[in-house]
Amino acid sequence: MDFINRHIFNVVKRITQSYSAIMITGPRQVGKTTLLRNMADEGRNFVTLDNLDDRRTARNDPELFLAMYPPPVIIDEVQYAPELFSYIKIAIDGGAPAGSFWMTDSQQFRLMKLAQESLAGRIAILQMSSLSQQEIYGAESAPFSVSLEAVKQRPGEKADVRGIFERIWRGGMPAYVSKKHPERDIFFSSYVKTYVERDISDITEIKDTLQFTDFVRAAACRVGQVLVVHDIARDVGVSDDTAKRWLQLMEQTGVIFYLRPYHNNLLKRVIKAPKLYFFDTGLVAYLTRYSTPEILMNGAINGAILENFCIAEILKSYTNNGIEPIAHYYRDKDGREIDLLLESDGALYPVEVKKSAIVDGTATRAFKVLDGGRLARGAGAVICTKEALAAVDSDTFAVPVWML
Repeated sequence: MDFINRHIFNVVKRITQSYSAIMITGPRQVGKTTLLRNMADEGRNFVTLDNLDDRRTARNDPELFLAMYPPPVIIDEVQYAPELFSYIKIAIDGGAPAGSFWMTDSQQFRLMKLAQESLAGRIAILQMSSLSQQEIYGAESAPFSVSLEAVKQRPGEKADVRGIFERIWRGGMPAYVSKKHPERDIFFSSYVKTYVERDISDITEIKDTLQFTDFVRAAACRVGQVLVVHDIARDVGVSDDTAKRWLQLMEQTGVIFYLRPYHNNLLKRVIKAPKLYFFDTGLVAYLTRYSTPEILMNGAINGAILENFCIAEILKSYTNNGIEPIAHYYRDKDGREIDLLLESDGALYPVEVKKSAIVDGTATRAFKVLDGGRLARGAGAVICTKEALAAVDSDTFAVPVWML
């Protein structure tokens, strides 16, 4: 199995020259450990806190642990021993050179907060997700930008609508895409089982793991929708409070992410709930029981999962370059909606996702709600299934999905 080049490689290589500690956070099995092990020189130690003996030592005697595994070191799954952070801080303040501590974490929000509190100014935190299209097809990476020149320069592997839905159905999990584990149903079934019985159980006690799995499946049926917690809770038979707590766990472990609504003082009638997305559309297709790309392409969630795919690809193009995107969606009570708003350099760049290859002015009608706001309206894009880049009007481009 060949190592798939990850775009974040260059970011890690660059910042390890100036930070003593780096932490790569993201969902399980997206390649965090593989990346660091492939980057490591021969002299770098490696330890995983999946090993219960090492985990126990790290928790109970962090000083001894760091003596056993001195820097430069990779500490895998560091979320199991946050007690290490105070001792890593001591080592850094004592003169530990740049690149001393490389760490991975699969419980991103909880541990990011702890790390930032304990190692403020001493640690760089990077987010990593499943493979992007650009990584799978060996293209160079650049953050997605809604400008004609930037879009024209984006490389990509051309695909028609059927090919796009094959990519969506397959997803971007490295072990499956690389054919290390080629049996799709077995791979995703094992992934979900391990996620629930290990990752979630490490954070909190779930009395009924089957019910939690059903909850994850119910959430997958609602990708691309404004979050209504009560609807998911009702489908699974849990309270709204339990549903809120379980969604927090799913976000904390990187399985889902949200787009928050955009609003300002001039926009009084906006919807204020977030929209729900999964980090990997292959996982969504498995959870929602779509057995082939063709069935998915014609299924009930085809538009929503295409939206999920496009937004995830755009956001990956930023995080893979070490940039935290400022991204929102817009929807108001009059039914006007914009799937994605990218904020940059004092302007808002509206993006709409359409399954159709035919794009006209109706797809961009809602963009006008941004006119006269606090931020200028920049160029817009309609991500669609056209075969080639085209203009919708002087300010808006129709961008094929394969170019993301």
